[in-house]
Amino acid sequence: MTSAPAADSRSETEVVAHLSRLDRFLPVWIILAMALGLILGRTVDGLDEALDAVKIGSVSLPIAIGLLVMMYPVLAKVRYDETQRVTGDHKLLGASLFMNWILGPALMFALAWLMLPDLPEFRTGLIIVGLARCIAMVLIWNDLACGDREAAAVLVAVNSVFQVFAFGALGWFYLQTLPSWLGLETTSAEFSFWSITVSVLVFLGIPLVAGFLTRTIGEKAKGREWYEDTFLPRLGPWALYGLLFTIVVLFALQGDAITSQPFDVVRISLPLLVYFTITFGLGMVLGKVLDLGYAKTATLAFTASGNNFELAIAVAIGTFGVTSGQALAGVVGPLIEVPVLVGLVYVALWARKFFTPSTTSDQGAPHV
Repeated sequence: MTSAPAADSRSETEVVAHLSRLDRFLPVWIILAMALGLILGRTVDGLDEALDAVKIGSVSLPIAIGLLVMMYPVLAKVRYDETQRVTGDHKLLGASLFMNWILGPALMFALAWLMLPDLPEFRTGLIIVGLARCIAMVLIWNDLACGDREAAAVLVAVNSVFQVFAFGALGWFYLQTLPSWLGLETTSAEFSFWSITVSVLVFLGIPLVAGFLTRTIGEKAKGREWYEDTFLPRLGPWALYGLLFTIVVLFALQGDAITSQPFDVVRISLPLLVYFTITFGLGMVLGKVLDLGYAKTATLAFTASGNNFELAIAVAIGTFGVTSGQALAGVVGPLIEVPVLVGLVYVALWARKFFTPSTTSDQGAPHV
């Protein structure tokens, strides 16, 4: 991805015009990737079984490769020597924990029950989606929206730790305890602590270590100027190549399930649309109220809005079966999340004008 402004002075039009052709037409590439995946999954017999034959943890190997290729360039861009300013920002960390682990799951629970009261399998699947906080694609959306890279790396790491230790407990609370208190139907589900841990270690740990070592060695060998002005522009596009490859494979794996049940997909999509809109909007408003500056506010909003659909799908399939309604709800997640969050990138860039430029709060805007 190409360089982006370091402060709030540029308009949305100027920011978009500054992007490369790959970045500027990302919505088009994503739509084409989704369509290609759906067509392949629907027309090529045995493709889904072949793609899912080898796994890392509970995730298909091709998807795992795509995610690693996608995340490595983004994490190689992070200035790790500046993450200390993020860990010391208690307002940002507190707001992120609230948005991700209190508001997000509670909102998805409420929407699932209000909008799918007659569809318990889909409802349960959506609640699981709400518990799986994003640790991958959010880095892409944050980068495109000129968010704070260092803040995104720290918040994703925090979410990963919470995901390992809190996912099972929150699943028990939202599927059994809270419905019981409210006189609603309860759902029994068991989550594998090991599969969640492996997911975090592989999809965050490997690219995080690789990105840190790449920057450390690159800067030591040739200096920061060469690293950021020469090396990163060559590495950057691979993040979007990985994203598009992941989308094609994901939708090829689930294409038959999506295209064979269009009305169910529509029902599942509605609460997801409301969820993404509300969480993103509240994240932007909360960042404004807390005076975080645009860059950190965008990071807060995107880390709160995104979900770890790979984990949600894996948990739903492992617990309820590959043909279950819960699994379909997990599959529909990225079908809605990807285009919606791409659109919210443009909303965030438009909203920059409502934030006062600040050298302290916006110093973490993208460097390259």
